[in-house]
Amino acid sequence: MTCVGIIANPASGKDIRRLVAFGSTFDNEEKVRIVRRVLLGLAAVGIDRVVFMPDTYGIVRRALDQIELQTAVTPTSFPIEGSQEDSTRAAREMAQKKAGCIVTLGGDGTNRAVAKGSGRVPIMPISTGTNNVFPAMVEGTLAGLSAGLIAAGRISLKDGTYRSTRLEVILDGKVADTALVDAAVYDDLFVGSRAIWDMEKVRQIFLNRAEPASIGISAIGGLLHPVAAAAPEGLYLELGPSDLDVICPVAPGMVQKISVKKKMSMTPRKPIKIKLTPSVLALDGERELEIEKHQAAFVRLALKGPVVVDVAKTMTAAVNKKIFSDKKMLKKIGY
Repeated sequence: MTCVGIIANPASGKDIRRLVAFGSTFDNEEKVRIVRRVLLGLAAVGIDRVVFMPDTYGIVRRALDQIELQTAVTPTSFPIEGSQEDSTRAAREMAQKKAGCIVTLGGDGTNRAVAKGSGRVPIMPISTGTNNVFPAMVEGTLAGLSAGLIAAGRISLKDGTYRSTRLEVILDGKVADTALVDAAVYDDLFVGSRAIWDMEKVRQIFLNRAEPASIGISAIGGLLHPVAAAAPEGLYLELGPSDLDVICPVAPGMVQKISVKKKMSMTPRKPIKIKLTPSVLALDGERELEIEKHQAAFVRLALKGPVVVDVAKTMTAAVNKKIFSDKKMLKKIGY
């Protein structure tokens, strides 16, 4: 039986950047509508079973209203706690249940939590957060079709996915956490409101991807030295007074001049020291770790990040294989 997981974060798209910037609010009813389209897309390519993470709003359960599916849709087995750990545990359970793909609705932080538990199960990320780089704005039907084709093995991982790199935070010699896009050293003592919005407090930036058409911290690197998500390199920046300035969209509606006093490439397995201690380390745009004064703290680039579904590649491969037009292929998926 073919299986796909769905993890929809009801808290994404509602952080402090709605107050300090001009981000739009992504309400849960819109997430319900997206998941409904995902489910219909999965059913259209013959997915037998969907396992979903329950949430306080009931996104997937509400999405099942108004539609009829032959696909079996069941929740994960553990009680949710309303924390990031829910997404990690759900992804781990889905991997154990042999899910061929996990569809996520959320931002960079949601996907970071999912990637901690998903292992080598491909992730189909749909953006519903703020300043997102890892997930993209994808139409739900296409996301469902693509995830289903990958999960069922009708499109190979080579033809429909890429493997991202990641960042690893090393504290006192041990991996303490990971990031999918960026790690930023923040001149503060406490995690506080989590989301980063005051760029004057950012001292160091570590990037494993830097795209010119993105928004947020990684866009600073993207406008100086673009790095693709699957490229075996990263980018390190130190901010401070210098002759190198870049005009950058650091948040929705916020374009600022950022001064960069040092820029260098990151290579795999070569850690770079966090110079400011004590400080707070933000991972994928959210403050997560408090670095103590005497801790040995480093960030390094790692090659084996999550496997990510590329919708355009997957759908193009499906056309080349005539999945949506050949009579034999249509019969295989129930038409």
